[in-house]
Amino acid sequence: MHPNPAALPDLSKDPRAILAVKAALKEDIGPGDATTCALVGPDILATGEIQAREDCCVAGLNVGLFVLQMLDPALSFDIRFPNGTFARRGDVLARFTGRARAILTAERTALNFMQRMCGTATLTHRFVEAVKPYPCAVLDTRKTTPCLRVFEKFAVLCGGGANHRFGLYDRILMKDNHRRLWAGGDPDRLDLAVEAARKAYPLLAVEIEVETLDELRSALRAEPEWIMLDNMPCDLMREAVAITRAATKVTKLEASGGITLETAHAVAATGVDALSVGALTHSAPSVDLALEWSAL
Repeated sequence: MHPNPAALPDLSKDPRAILAVKAALKEDIGPGDATTCALVGPDILATGEIQAREDCCVAGLNVGLFVLQMLDPALSFDIRFPNGTFARRGDVLARFTGRARAILTAERTALNFMQRMCGTATLTHRFVEAVKPYPCAVLDTRKTTPCLRVFEKFAVLCGGGANHRFGLYDRILMKDNHRRLWAGGDPDRLDLAVEAARKAYPLLAVEIEVETLDELRSALRAEPEWIMLDNMPCDLMREAVAITRAATKVTKLEASGGITLETAHAVAATGVDALSVGALTHSAPSVDLALEWSAL
């Protein structure tokens, strides 16, 4: 089932997305598309389609439309597969009609965005399927392509995953290096670190990373919103879930560290609330899409 379109952000109104699309077009076009300007008249209209050359979870066709309309605002674009739906090899994902010169110039940039986003959505979809039937969310991380995070996190939503914090500003997340450098300094009193973070940023959710059950118990005294179980084996995670459920109804548990498609089901079975996977955005292969002309 694809996500509710109303729940997805409108990237065409997101300043980060607008800047990224403009920068991508400028990178490719430079002072002008020499080949197209030399051979194609400015008034020629063309009709074509976006085709899937492999099975995929669809994401970002609206971004492709956005890219094309940057160069031809009058271009029409009929999306046949909404974000989050599953397409098979050979399916026509969208059809378009517009000025041939603009389409030729924007084609590669539009496909680059769509292919990467479909790839991220497809890998996310596989992880979401892997954790069933457990109510365990699949989270992304900040391991994203610089300046493309807004697109990659959007694609995770299309694949049925959930976004972790978007950046350093929207959640407290204390990892081992923060704790080593923490002014309070006592590794046996992680609750004090949680309280210090809450005092500094009372409006933000607080998450802290732990590596042992003793660290878990220490952090639980302050009932942070989230505790990250870093690289714990499944038997230890099951103990962590039992300890947490007995201690509080406030704190949720996130499993992190080297989780793969092969191990995701076992991790979800421990009872954790979520697992986070950097590979969703840093290692998803692009999906093969094609722009094919159907009429001139």
